[in-house]
Amino acid sequence: MARLGRDAVAVVAVVVLLVVAAAATASAAVSCSEVTSAVMPCLGYAMGNAASPSPACCNGVRSLSSRASSAADRQAACSCLKSMTGRFGRSMGNAANIPSQCGVNVGVPISPNVDCSK
Repeated sequence: MARLGRDAVAVVAVVVLLVVAAAATASAAVSCSEVTSAVMPCLGYAMGNAASPSPACCNGVRSLSSRASSAADRQAACSCLKSMTGRFGRSMGNAANIPSQCGVNVGVPISPNVDCSK
């Protein structure tokens, strides 16, 4: 009976550790909603409706760049940006210029063709 109790406690402990590890891994990557919120002020410039990115756009890009500190974060942000540029298509012609216009190095081109796994 005591052995059964110890085994049950051990199983519960392992399950709790797996759940905590999965939660930590899931929350490590930057979410698409965070990426969207950060770059939403950039749409006017990206679509050619503004001569330069707004201060809110540049602040969002800087914030996103600082939040995407791990490889998983950068890959998640890249995938979200790639998806966004793919949805808007050619109307996002200025999107690739945003990091340089804002003085931010994001490390990957903003393009629907970028390989986010690298």
